[in-house]
Amino acid sequence: MVNVLAATHPEGTVHGEVGDTTVPLRFSDSPEALSEEYKALRERAAALDLGGHGLIEITGPDAIAFAQRVLARDVEYLTSDRCMMSLVLDAGGSIVDQVIAFGREDGILLESSCGAGTRLLEHLRAENDEGVEITDRADLTLIGLEGPYAWGVVGRLIDGELASLPFESVAEAVWDGVDIVFARTGFTGEYGYQMIVPRQEAARLWELCLEHARPSGQEALELAMLEVRQPMPRHEASPGASVIEIGANWLVDITKETFVGREAVLEAFESGTGRATIGFTCVTGVPTPGTRLMAGEQVIGEVVHAVHSVGLGATLGLARVDRDLAAAGLDLSVGGVGATTLTSPYIVPKSWSVPII
Repeated sequence: MVNVLAATHPEGTVHGEVGDTTVPLRFSDSPEALSEEYKALRERAAALDLGGHGLIEITGPDAIAFAQRVLARDVEYLTSDRCMMSLVLDAGGSIVDQVIAFGREDGILLESSCGAGTRLLEHLRAENDEGVEITDRADLTLIGLEGPYAWGVVGRLIDGELASLPFESVAEAVWDGVDIVFARTGFTGEYGYQMIVPRQEAARLWELCLEHARPSGQEALELAMLEVRQPMPRHEASPGASVIEIGANWLVDITKETFVGREAVLEAFESGTGRATIGFTCVTGVPTPGTRLMAGEQVIGEVVHAVHSVGLGATLGLARVDRDLAAAGLDLSVGGVGATTLTSPYIVPKSWSVPII
């Protein structure tokens, strides 16, 4: 997938491959880049290039029935002024993607996670027994704004009333004569907004965003997501791990009568067995996935994902452990270094105490 905003990124931007797309990891090659971009997300307002998120439109007489079957949450009554996050599973209950579903008058619009648009599109087309129309909306792209003062940027750019939309609300809006879809969303626990814009207008809106907010790349975004335990399937969905073990069961409506993968999720839920995912921190080193987590001489699990947290000033990671040991405050070791398990959120977002005014 070609990043429509790549030409606007400053010299020194560090790009990287995520799934089927190239994204800005950091907007500078300086050693301080990650810290500065993270602080923009956590303390002020950050502009996010979300061009690596695919947009897929589902239309036709049976569009909602199809979406109801392939999405793990109930979208039967998702109206055009609402959106919601959901998992998309395969028949075995494994995660295909984590999406945001936008209600539309004539169907539904799905936003893939970063770099997963091609895989999601292929899965939807393979499941299309209803004969619905599935369209890759490559003519559109996404720009995000997040941070405790992102609402102020929204007011200066578009309309102050949009800043106070309830969470997961969607509105049709006009920016400088351009029709856009505006949504109150968020990945980091801070105030968050997304704008779906025509590709040909995206660079102009992006550059205007940068007059009021600092750009933050994928590394800062994913760190902030980890800190509030926002699921990231590309890091967490290891082979064989169930939705329950990953801790993403809140993205599944188990009471739905049917959806792809339901039987596998229900089996994992009812069994009460398996493992669980827990957060941990350690002072030195960033252990690689698969590193063993030890309680004394006993192996109790392994690292799934770990990074250095700017907010904690220490390593922050996720480990998959025996279910009866998924508790906070345990003193363990990982890679020979002392580690302590945590309860989420691991960082309290500033937005929780900053009102929209």
